[in-house]
Amino acid sequence: MTVETKPSNVNDSNQEADPDQLLDDEGNKNPPVKKASSCTGLKVFLAALSFSYFSKALSGTIMKSSITQIERRFDLTSSTAGFVDSSFEMGNLLVIAFVSYFGAKLHRPKIIAVGCFTMAVGCFLSAMPHFFMGYYKYETAPHKAASANLTSSINPCSLHQDVNDTVLEVSPSGCEKEPSSYMWIYILLGNMLRGIGETPITPLGISYLDDFAKEENVPVYVACLHTIAMMGPMFGFLLGSLCAKLYVDIGFVDPGSITITPQDSRWVGAWWLGFLIGGATNLLSAIPFCFLPKSLKKPEEANKDKTSHGLLESTGAMKNKLSPEKKKPRKWSVMLKDFYNSLKKVLGNRMYFTFLCSSLLQFSGFIGFVTYKPKYMEQQYGQSTSKSNFLIGVTSLPPVGLGIFLGGLIMKKYKMSIIGATKFSFAMSFLSYVISLLHLFVGCDNYAVAGMTVSYQGNPIPYHNNSLISECNSHCKCASNVWDPVCGANGITYVSACLAGCETSVGRGKNTVFHNCRCLEINNSWVGNNSATLGQCPKSDDCSMKFIYYTVIQVIGGFLYALGATPAYMIMFRCVQPELKALAVGLYTLIMRTLAGIPAPVYFGAAIDKTCLKWGSTSCGKRGACRLYDSNANRYVFLGLGAVLRGPSYLVGIIFYILLKKHFQNKNSKPLENGQEDAAMNKEDNCKIKERLPGSSDAENESSI
Repeated sequence: MTVETKPSNVNDSNQEADPDQLLDDEGNKNPPVKKASSCTGLKVFLAALSFSYFSKALSGTIMKSSITQIERRFDLTSSTAGFVDSSFEMGNLLVIAFVSYFGAKLHRPKIIAVGCFTMAVGCFLSAMPHFFMGYYKYETAPHKAASANLTSSINPCSLHQDVNDTVLEVSPSGCEKEPSSYMWIYILLGNMLRGIGETPITPLGISYLDDFAKEENVPVYVACLHTIAMMGPMFGFLLGSLCAKLYVDIGFVDPGSITITPQDSRWVGAWWLGFLIGGATNLLSAIPFCFLPKSLKKPEEANKDKTSHGLLESTGAMKNKLSPEKKKPRKWSVMLKDFYNSLKKVLGNRMYFTFLCSSLLQFSGFIGFVTYKPKYMEQQYGQSTSKSNFLIGVTSLPPVGLGIFLGGLIMKKYKMSIIGATKFSFAMSFLSYVISLLHLFVGCDNYAVAGMTVSYQGNPIPYHNNSLISECNSHCKCASNVWDPVCGANGITYVSACLAGCETSVGRGKNTVFHNCRCLEINNSWVGNNSATLGQCPKSDDCSMKFIYYTVIQVIGGFLYALGATPAYMIMFRCVQPELKALAVGLYTLIMRTLAGIPAPVYFGAAIDKTCLKWGSTSCGKRGACRLYDSNANRYVFLGLGAVLRGPSYLVGIIFYILLKKHFQNKNSKPLENGQEDAAMNKEDNCKIKERLPGSSDAENESSI
C-alpha cells in the first residue's frame, strides 16, 4: 500500500493494525440504518440547496428585470443604474474570499442559512424607497394637466404663449422638497446586502456535495442545481413582466388619469412588488439549512474505490486520539498564514490562472449583455418592458437550462476526460459566439421622430443637424426639453403636441386626441387627416420580423453556450489541489465580481448613454432618464462591446488547452466525473500523478471541503 510509506507520528505496526480496528469500530457504531440516514441527509441538503439556488436567482433576476423601471423612477442615467446593479458584486467582494476559506471549516449548512436570511433582508430594503416616496410624477406638458378633467376642445399651442422657449417653468421650493433625489441609495445598499448573503451558497454548497456524494453523481448534481437555478431567472422575468404591467402607484392613483401606457418610455411599473416576493422566497429558503448536520458519512463506494483515502482518514482519526494537543483550536495567525499560502498556490497555478483570464473576458461581456438586454429589446425593437421580460423568461432561459442539464448528462454518458471536456466546452462556446454575431445584422432603424431622426418633411437627418423648432411650430413657443410624445396620423412621432403644431385637443387621459396639427401638413406626401394620438408611433412590420430573427438567434446561441457550461465549471475543480477547491471557487467568483461584475454594468451603461438622442427632464428642470436612443448606434455599441470582450477570451482559451494537454500528455484518458482522476488506476500511477498534479494525499486528507 502506498499509504504505508507516508510519514506519520505513529509506528508502522499501528499503521498496519489500528486503522482496520478503527474501521471496525466505526462499523459497529454505525449500523446499516445510518447509511440510509446519511443518504436522506444528502437528498435533503440537495433539495434545500436547489431551492436556495432558485431563490437567489429569482431575486437577482428581479433586479435585472426592474433596472429600467428603477432608472426611470429615480431619473438615473444608464451608467448610474448599472452602478446600482453592480452593488451586488460589491457585497460579494467584501466577504467571499474569507467565507469560501474559513466557512469551509465551520458549520456550512448554518452559514448558508444565515446567507439566505441576509438576502431576504436585502430584498426588503430595496423595496423600501417606494413606501417613503411620493406618487410618481412623470414628465408631461402642461396641457395634459389642463385637459385632465375636461372634454371640451383646448389649444395645446396657446397654453405655451408665456412659457420660455427652452425650459419649462419650475418651482424651486418644490424641488427642495422632492424626497426621491437620493432614495436609490437604499436600493444600492439592499442589493449590496443581498450580495453579501449570496456569498456562501455556491462555494460551500458545492464543496459540501463534493465531499459527501458519490464521485459519479457530482456532475449530475451540479447540472441539476444549475438547471433548477435557471428556473429562478425564468420565473423572475415572468414576475418582472407582471409587475411592469402594473402602474407603480397601483391602488392609489386613478387609472383614468394616467396618460401613459406600458409602451411609453416614461412608464414605471410596480418594481417594488418583485423585491417583496423575492425577499419572502429567500426567507423560506433559509429554514431547511438550520436543521442539517455539519457533515455526513461518506458513501461506502468512495471508501472502497479510494482505499488510500479511507485509510488516511482512519489514520488521521487515530493520530487525533494519540495526540490530544492537536484538538486545540488553531490560532488566527496560523489560519491567516495558511490562507496566504493557499492563495499563493492557487494563483501560482498556470492552468487555473489562464482559465481565470479567459473566464473574466467571457463574464464581462455576458454580465453587460444580461444587465441591459431588456432595455435593448425595448429600444431596438419597440417592445414594452413587460413584454421584453416575458419573452426573455419564456424563450431565452428554458433552452439555457436544458443546455446546462444536457451538458452534465453528456459528461457522465461519455465519461469525458479533462481534455475532452475542455475541447467540448471550447467548441460550444466559440460556436455560440459566432452565431451571436448575427445579431448585428437584424437590428431596426430609428424611430421616426420629427426634428431628431427625420425632418418635419419626413426625410432622414443626421443627429448633429436636428432641430425641434420648425416653421410649423415656431409660433407656439414650445418647450423643447419636454418629452411628451404624440404619434401623428402620418406615422411620424413628435416630441410633444405643441411641437406638432396641434391647435385643439379633445378627450381625457389615454384617450386624448389632438387635431389640426400644422406640422403634419408640411409633409407633401401625406394626404390624410392632421390628428395625433398620445405616445410614440410603433416601429414598422419589418422590425417585427427582425425581432423574430433576433429571438431565434438568441435561443440557438444560448443553448449551445449552455451545453459547455457544466464541463467548464467542473474543469475549474481539476486545476487545483483537492483541499483548495472551495478557495478556488471562491477566488474565481471574487475575481469575476471585482473585475467584471462591478465595472461591466457601469461601462456598458456609459456606452449606452452616449447613444441617447433625447434626455428627459425632472420636475426641477434637471436632466432625467433617457427617453430616446439612436437605434443603429445603440446596436453597434451594445453588441459590439460584448463581442470585443469575448473575442480575445478564445485566444486565451487556446493557451489554457495547450497547458492542460501538456500537463496530462503522459496520462491515459481518465473519466472526469467528480473532478478526480479514475479511482480505479493502480496506486503507483496514482502517486506519480499526484506528484505532478497540484496537491497530495496529505492535502486531500486534511481537506476541509
